[in-house]
Amino acid sequence: MAAYKDLIGQKITKVTSNPGEPKTGQMWYNSTSGTLRGLGIVTAWVSSGGLTTGRANGGGSGSLQNSALFCGGYATAGVANTEEYGGTGWAAGGNLNTGRYALKAAGTQTASRAFGGYMPPGYVAVTESYNGTAWTNGPSLNTARSNGAPAGTSTATLYAGGGTPSGVNNSEEYNGSAWVEGNNLNSGRSGVAGCGSQTAAIAMGGDDPGYVALTELYDGTSWTATSAMNTARGGSGGGGVQTSALVWGGHTGPGGPGAQAKTESWDGSSWTETADLSSTRNACSGTGASNASSVCFGGDPQVKATEEFTSSTNTITAAAWSSGGALSGIARNYNVGCGINTAGLSVGGYNPSPGVLSLTEEYDGSVWANAGTLGTASYDSGVSGTQTAALKAGNMPGYPTATEHYDGSSWTAGGVLSTGRGENAAAGIQTASLCISGGTASPGSITTVELYNGSSWTSSPAVNVGRRGKPGGSGTSTAALFFGGYTNPPSPSNMVASTESYDGTSWSEVNNMIEARFSGGPAQNGTQTSSLFAAGYTPTTNASATANGWDGTSWSTKPSMAQGVRHLAGAGSGNSSAMIFGGYNGSTRVKSTEEFTGETSTVNITDFTTS
Repeated sequence: MAAYKDLIGQKITKVTSNPGEPKTGQMWYNSTSGTLRGLGIVTAWVSSGGLTTGRANGGGSGSLQNSALFCGGYATAGVANTEEYGGTGWAAGGNLNTGRYALKAAGTQTASRAFGGYMPPGYVAVTESYNGTAWTNGPSLNTARSNGAPAGTSTATLYAGGGTPSGVNNSEEYNGSAWVEGNNLNSGRSGVAGCGSQTAAIAMGGDDPGYVALTELYDGTSWTATSAMNTARGGSGGGGVQTSALVWGGHTGPGGPGAQAKTESWDGSSWTETADLSSTRNACSGTGASNASSVCFGGDPQVKATEEFTSSTNTITAAAWSSGGALSGIARNYNVGCGINTAGLSVGGYNPSPGVLSLTEEYDGSVWANAGTLGTASYDSGVSGTQTAALKAGNMPGYPTATEHYDGSSWTAGGVLSTGRGENAAAGIQTASLCISGGTASPGSITTVELYNGSSWTSSPAVNVGRRGKPGGSGTSTAALFFGGYTNPPSPSNMVASTESYDGTSWSEVNNMIEARFSGGPAQNGTQTSSLFAAGYTPTTNASATANGWDGTSWSTKPSMAQGVRHLAGAGSGNSSAMIFGGYNGSTRVKSTEEFTGETSTVNITDFTTS
């Protein structure tokens, strides 16, 4: 005889509180609230780390939401830039051989093909293949054109439609060695989005002439018109497969609403409006695996913004900076910090009046309060440890050898450095800390590293690249990370992007930062596998608002701060929790604090009714 649950179904459980880890599809009756509850589906675009270079109309590929590629595009002109997305931010990849915009791409992050586009004085037929490191020129398209619909892989690619500048219906297939003419689209058009495979593709919308909602499906032999989109548009981004796709953004022309934020979901037979992008975007790019998982990046007017589309039972809160409590004392720059977001420490600093500061402040997660003063006023030191057990080593001005301990209430003298220095980095705890590199009056930047045991300093292996300008440091005395800074003299050409990792025996060069940076705010209590460096000087600005996060292998972009600052302090436990405070914004010294929180995800418990 069949079991009850096979005939009727699983019974709904009666509980007095929501289950700690509800399962997808599970429902329960909460007798305390008197509600029938379960997990509800949430569809939304969530902001992520922005592109390093804002641009529109580039080529996007990589079907996985956490493994995308963006090549070319238009900034102030056509560019060759390639960036790789890892799910939270972007890192630099190898440049295209031919810079251009309005190109398309297909494939994965490590095996992609870019084709077509426009670069004055005309349309190009160039195609290139990417192996995860570098681009190699390949066979050209038969018809030079831009803004067509891409689909497929790097060795089995489809390119349909596009502009020359008039919209065309050409459809070409790449077979691994050459482009071969296939059957044409039913309607020639430019600005058309596409995704899927070479034998099961979908072309969505388009323009020139006119803005259309037309959808066409390809079976490897011919194109067939199917259900139209709800909004006619061109210049959209698209991702997914032929039976589960997403289209977003684009524009409806100068005479209409213009740039769009609208997103539509395709289930294989019809289109449904779903969650909008956070802002309107034309000429945007992106990729995706389905109508439940895509990523949109770039767009006009040359934005850096990246957004991920999710459809799940989890509510995702994007990584972001938020305002914290202001420093309680005088506004300052050149201060240094350590600790975490709920127990931070700001040490020393500078203000023209009264000058070099001995001020120390403690942060409880919302309010800064004055604490014990330094024995010797200083700025641009290396500080490590916690709010109740900190070490300050390396000092400005004068590059003295003295160090100080903090016990949560007062500072006392510590061991004496063998080499006095300032503008140095630090890593570790009060009883096991590294004083790393920095500057002296002569010869300038040094490679010297010293190890502290709680009472005295001894020589430790030197770093490969000596630098000053408050490079970043994090980790422990046997597993440290050292990054950024500048070699003498301070200039854009002497800014350092190199990152070094320490295993307790030697320093090794690892992947460079996305852009060189000094006098920023590091997550001072981060680890060798999780750190963050925000604000400071970069080659393009003297008061940056950008932030980069380290995941143990590479650096990626993180959301930008509310304001650009330099010569500030940083603290925090890594690339998911950090804070910056004080500094100079280019016109005045500030007291402000900004706190960084990484992306979080929580289950979406929803009330259900029977009617």
